[in-house]
Amino acid sequence: MDAFLKFLESFGPLGLAIHSFLDAVIFPIPAFFTQVTLSAAHPQSALWLATIGFISCLIGTPLGYLIGKVFGAAILQRLLKPEWTEKATHYFKTKGSSAILIGAFTPIPFKVFTILSGVMKYPLWQLMAYAAVGRAVKFYVVGILFYMYGKAAQSMVSNVSLYIFIIAVPIIVIFIMIRKRLQKKKELKALQESSEQTLDM
Repeated sequence: MDAFLKFLESFGPLGLAIHSFLDAVIFPIPAFFTQVTLSAAHPQSALWLATIGFISCLIGTPLGYLIGKVFGAAILQRLLKPEWTEKATHYFKTKGSSAILIGAFTPIPFKVFTILSGVMKYPLWQLMAYAAVGRAVKFYVVGILFYMYGKAAQSMVSNVSLYIFIIAVPIIVIFIMIRKRLQKKKELKALQESSEQTLDM
Protein backbone atom coordinates (compact mmCIF):
# COMPACT_ATOMS: atom_id res chain seq x y z
CA MET A 1 0.00 0.00 0.00
CA ASP A 2 2.83 2.41 0.82
CA ALA A 3 4.39 1.79 -2.58
CA PHE A 4 1.05 2.39 -4.29
CA LEU A 5 0.52 5.63 -2.35
CA LYS A 6 3.94 6.90 -3.41
CA PHE A 7 3.10 5.90 -6.97
CA LEU A 8 -0.09 7.99 -6.82
CA GLU A 9 1.72 10.91 -5.20
CA SER A 10 4.23 10.92 -8.06
CA PHE A 11 1.40 11.99 -10.38
CA GLY A 12 0.63 15.05 -8.25
CA PRO A 13 -2.96 16.39 -8.53
CA LEU A 14 -3.91 13.58 -10.93
CA GLY A 15 -2.79 11.02 -8.33
CA LEU A 16 -4.95 12.73 -5.71
CA ALA A 17 -7.91 12.69 -8.10
CA ILE A 18 -7.49 8.95 -8.67
CA HIS A 19 -7.04 8.26 -4.96
CA SER A 20 -10.09 10.35 -3.99
CA PHE A 21 -12.20 8.60 -6.60
CA LEU A 22 -11.11 5.17 -5.37
CA ASP A 23 -11.58 6.29 -1.75
CA ALA A 24 -15.32 6.59 -2.38
CA VAL A 25 -15.45 3.23 -4.15
CA ILE A 26 -13.21 0.53 -2.66
CA PHE A 27 -9.64 1.65 -1.81
CA PRO A 28 -8.92 0.99 1.91
CA ILE A 29 -6.65 3.99 2.58
CA PRO A 30 -8.32 7.45 2.76
CA ALA A 31 -7.31 10.13 0.24
CA PHE A 32 -6.47 12.29 3.27
CA PHE A 33 -2.90 10.93 3.25
CA THR A 34 -2.21 11.82 -0.37
CA GLN A 35 -3.80 15.23 0.11
CA VAL A 36 -1.60 15.96 3.13
CA THR A 37 1.60 14.86 1.38
CA LEU A 38 0.92 16.95 -1.74
CA SER A 39 -0.34 19.96 0.25
CA ALA A 40 2.81 19.92 2.41
CA ALA A 41 4.94 19.90 -0.73
CA HIS A 42 2.88 22.65 -2.43
CA PRO A 43 1.06 24.74 0.22
CA GLN A 44 0.23 27.44 -2.33
CA SER A 45 -1.85 24.87 -4.23
CA ALA A 46 -3.54 23.40 -1.15
CA LEU A 47 -7.00 24.82 -1.94
CA TRP A 48 -6.78 23.62 -5.54
CA LEU A 49 -5.80 20.16 -4.31
CA ALA A 50 -8.75 20.17 -1.89
CA THR A 51 -11.07 20.99 -4.79
CA ILE A 52 -9.65 18.18 -6.91
CA GLY A 53 -10.03 15.69 -4.06
CA PHE A 54 -13.55 16.84 -3.26
CA ILE A 55 -14.86 16.66 -6.84
CA SER A 56 -13.20 13.30 -7.51
CA CYS A 57 -14.70 11.83 -4.33
CA LEU A 58 -18.18 12.97 -5.38
CA ILE A 59 -17.69 11.44 -8.83
CA GLY A 60 -16.78 8.12 -7.23
CA THR A 61 -19.68 8.14 -4.76
CA PRO A 62 -22.37 6.90 -7.21
CA LEU A 63 -20.09 4.04 -8.28
CA GLY A 64 -19.68 2.91 -4.66
CA TYR A 65 -23.44 3.13 -4.30
CA LEU A 66 -23.96 1.05 -7.46
CA ILE A 67 -21.54 -1.62 -6.22
CA GLY A 68 -23.56 -1.97 -3.01
CA LYS A 69 -26.87 -2.01 -4.86
CA VAL A 70 -25.77 -4.67 -7.37
CA PHE A 71 -23.60 -6.96 -5.25
CA GLY A 72 -25.30 -6.42 -1.89
CA ALA A 73 -23.94 -7.17 1.57
CA ALA A 74 -21.54 -9.83 0.24
CA ILE A 75 -19.18 -7.13 -1.06
CA LEU A 76 -19.01 -5.56 2.40
CA GLN A 77 -18.15 -8.87 4.06
CA ARG A 78 -15.42 -9.73 1.56
CA LEU A 79 -13.67 -6.42 1.05
CA LEU A 80 -14.16 -4.38 4.21
CA LYS A 81 -13.41 -4.86 7.91
CA PRO A 82 -16.42 -6.25 9.83
CA GLU A 83 -16.08 -3.59 12.54
CA TRP A 84 -16.38 -0.81 9.93
CA THR A 85 -19.55 -2.33 8.52
CA GLU A 86 -21.03 -2.91 11.98
CA LYS A 87 -20.41 0.68 13.08
CA ALA A 88 -21.75 2.13 9.83
CA THR A 89 -24.86 -0.08 10.03
CA HIS A 90 -25.36 1.06 13.62
CA TYR A 91 -25.22 4.70 12.49
CA PHE A 92 -27.83 4.01 9.80
CA LYS A 93 -30.17 2.30 12.26
CA THR A 94 -29.84 4.87 15.04
CA LYS A 95 -29.23 8.13 13.15
CA GLY A 96 -31.17 7.54 9.95
CA SER A 97 -30.35 9.94 7.14
CA SER A 98 -27.75 11.77 9.24
CA ALA A 99 -25.61 8.59 9.26
CA ILE A 100 -23.91 9.53 5.97
CA LEU A 101 -23.18 13.05 7.10
CA ILE A 102 -21.80 11.82 10.42
CA GLY A 103 -19.89 9.08 8.59
CA ALA A 104 -18.08 11.69 6.54
CA PHE A 105 -16.39 12.91 9.73
CA THR A 106 -15.62 9.57 11.38
CA PRO A 107 -12.42 7.51 10.98
CA ILE A 108 -14.53 4.88 9.17
CA PRO A 109 -13.57 4.92 5.46
CA PHE A 110 -16.26 6.74 3.50
CA LYS A 111 -16.58 3.90 0.98
CA VAL A 112 -18.30 1.88 3.71
CA PHE A 113 -21.13 4.41 3.70
CA THR A 114 -21.38 4.69 -0.09
CA ILE A 115 -21.55 0.90 -0.53
CA LEU A 116 -23.84 0.40 2.47
CA SER A 117 -26.18 3.08 1.10
CA GLY A 118 -26.54 0.99 -2.04
CA VAL A 119 -27.09 -2.19 -0.04
CA MET A 120 -29.85 -0.51 1.99
CA LYS A 121 -31.39 1.13 -1.11
CA TYR A 122 -30.85 4.57 0.39
CA PRO A 123 -31.89 7.41 -1.98
CA LEU A 124 -28.88 8.29 -4.14
CA TRP A 125 -29.68 12.00 -4.21
CA GLN A 126 -29.59 12.14 -0.40
CA LEU A 127 -26.31 10.24 -0.37
CA MET A 128 -24.84 12.76 -2.81
CA ALA A 129 -26.16 15.75 -0.84
CA TYR A 130 -24.80 14.58 2.51
CA ALA A 131 -21.55 13.39 0.92
CA ALA A 132 -21.06 16.83 -0.65
CA VAL A 133 -21.35 18.56 2.72
CA GLY A 134 -19.25 16.09 4.70
CA ARG A 135 -16.47 15.64 2.18
CA ALA A 136 -16.24 19.37 1.47
CA VAL A 137 -15.55 20.02 5.15
CA LYS A 138 -12.87 17.32 5.39
CA PHE A 139 -11.02 18.28 2.21
CA TYR A 140 -11.21 22.04 2.65
CA VAL A 141 -10.26 22.12 6.34
CA VAL A 142 -6.99 20.42 5.39
CA GLY A 143 -6.59 22.67 2.33
CA ILE A 144 -7.16 25.87 4.30
CA LEU A 145 -4.74 24.87 7.05
CA PHE A 146 -1.91 24.22 4.57
CA TYR A 147 -2.74 27.33 2.54
CA MET A 148 -2.59 29.49 5.68
CA TYR A 149 0.25 27.86 7.62
CA GLY A 150 2.29 26.07 4.96
CA LYS A 151 4.28 23.02 6.01
CA ALA A 152 3.66 23.88 9.67
CA ALA A 153 0.10 22.63 9.19
CA GLN A 154 1.40 19.09 8.90
CA SER A 155 1.53 18.85 12.71
CA MET A 156 -2.06 20.13 12.95
CA VAL A 157 -3.88 17.86 10.52
CA SER A 158 -3.29 14.61 12.39
CA ASN A 159 -6.18 15.47 14.71
CA VAL A 160 -8.35 17.24 12.15
CA SER A 161 -10.84 14.38 11.82
CA LEU A 162 -11.20 14.15 15.60
CA TYR A 163 -11.77 17.89 15.99
CA ILE A 164 -14.28 17.97 13.14
CA PHE A 165 -16.11 14.98 14.61
CA ILE A 166 -16.30 16.53 18.09
CA ILE A 167 -17.47 19.92 16.81
CA ALA A 168 -19.53 19.06 13.76
CA VAL A 169 -21.44 15.93 14.75
CA PRO A 170 -23.42 17.51 17.64
CA ILE A 171 -24.37 20.39 15.33
CA ILE A 172 -25.45 17.92 12.64
CA VAL A 173 -27.55 15.88 15.08
CA ILE A 174 -29.28 19.03 16.37
CA PHE A 175 -29.97 20.15 12.81
CA ILE A 176 -31.46 16.76 11.91
CA MET A 177 -33.65 16.76 15.03
CA ILE A 178 -34.97 20.25 14.26
CA ARG A 179 -35.66 19.26 10.67
CA LYS A 180 -37.58 16.15 11.76
CA ARG A 181 -39.70 18.19 14.16
CA LEU A 182 -40.52 20.70 11.44
CA GLN A 183 -41.45 17.87 9.09
CA LYS A 184 -43.74 16.31 11.73
CA LYS A 185 -45.43 19.67 12.33
CA LYS A 186 -45.92 20.08 8.59
CA GLU A 187 -47.40 16.59 8.28
CA LEU A 188 -49.69 17.17 11.26
CA LYS A 189 -50.89 20.45 9.80
CA ALA A 190 -51.59 18.78 6.44
CA LEU A 191 -53.51 16.00 8.22
CA GLN A 192 -55.60 18.53 10.14
CA GLU A 193 -56.41 20.47 6.98
CA SER A 194 -57.38 17.22 5.25
CA SER A 195 -59.66 16.29 8.16
CA GLU A 196 -61.31 19.73 8.11
CA GLN A 197 -61.95 19.46 4.37
CA THR A 198 -63.51 16.02 4.87
CA LEU A 199 -65.83 17.38 7.59
CA ASP A 200 -66.87 20.29 5.39
CA MET A 201 -67.91 17.86 2.70
